[in-house]
Amino acid sequence: MAKKKLSVVGLFSGCGGLDLGFKNQGFDIIWANDFEKDAVKTYRENIGDHIVLGDITKIPSSEIPNDFDVLLGGFPCQGFSVANIKRSIKDERNFLYLEMLRILKDKKPKFFIAENVKGILSLQGGEVMEMILKDFKEIGYKVDYRLLKASDYGVPQNRERVIIIGNNIGVDNIFPPITHGLGNDLFNNSTKPYVPVKDVIGHLKSVRIRDKEFNLNGTVIHNHIARTNVSEKFWGRKYDVNQHDICDYLREWRNKSEWSTKKIDEHFGYAHTAGHWFRKDNNSGSIPNPEDWWELKKLLNFDDKYDDQVTILEEKTIVFEQSLRISNWETPSDTITATGPEIHPNKKRRMSVRECAILQTFPDDFVFYGALGSMYKQIGNAVPVKLAEVIAREVKEQLY
Repeated sequence: MAKKKLSVVGLFSGCGGLDLGFKNQGFDIIWANDFEKDAVKTYRENIGDHIVLGDITKIPSSEIPNDFDVLLGGFPCQGFSVANIKRSIKDERNFLYLEMLRILKDKKPKFFIAENVKGILSLQGGEVMEMILKDFKEIGYKVDYRLLKASDYGVPQNRERVIIIGNNIGVDNIFPPITHGLGNDLFNNSTKPYVPVKDVIGHLKSVRIRDKEFNLNGTVIHNHIARTNVSEKFWGRKYDVNQHDICDYLREWRNKSEWSTKKIDEHFGYAHTAGHWFRKDNNSGSIPNPEDWWELKKLLNFDDKYDDQVTILEEKTIVFEQSLRISNWETPSDTITATGPEIHPNKKRRMSVRECAILQTFPDDFVFYGALGSMYKQIGNAVPVKLAEVIAREVKEQLY
């Protein structure tokens, strides 16, 4: 007997990265919603007419279908984002997850998937995350969450996002197994190498930007448009700080403690991030961001020697070297943001809308609509399609 097709409702769908991933895994998206007009047009033209434009707080549950299997919701994250230095538990956008809670209560789907930025984990010292998990559990769902890095699943981008999975059918919440890693990882040779930027957007490197679609080696290229300004402001460290000095310092304090690098990674919910804090070979090390620094200080009890250097930020003017975040074509890119893309390695323009979409693993025939800034925003706010697919695959296994 043929398996029943699994059905999905999407909230805060945006242009549809999460929904498209589930659709690609055979799910039937029967209803979706967003209040951004351009995002809804993009979704409608590429995925389907089932999306409704409107404010979810004003849409009664009776207008949403019954008897679906999975609720998706990348609830708005501006209030949670680490990039928003004024983020607060009082930001009303933080409580839009309550709309997801309402639909879960009223419709009782078997599974839900919620997605958010990494900053949600540290908001109000973790209180917001605890509150959200408690609310989901109280309406009858077994809930688990994990910080997933998109590049670990074949996405050419080091994007970290919190994924919350819940179900009310008594099964385990399974997160996708990591499939990609460092090509020379001596500890794990079962993974494929990370997908580098050059492999996916190298063909557009020397192609001039243009408003209209065009054919390139048999492929129609849409939305190869970009900002050409290469000077803006950004928040950066006020004081010079040497990563090697920080590395030696943190290693010394870690060695005095009972914390191994592996335990620190597990505490933060990271896969490999903490390892880079204690490593300076081949310039692959990194310095913890201010939130991680304060949390690390609680674990290792180090002194105040580098606190100001690491955690005090100021607004700076971008220069090429600081903004050129995709300078190494041999690695995945940094996170594609909603506020505007990084400068292209050719130093003449920003990354194009199409290049950003490719790094978010949208297909070539997925066309974006709206003004240039709106298109960048839609892509930056989306879940990478390939990451959504691997999550959908695990959920499908559990449902069947």
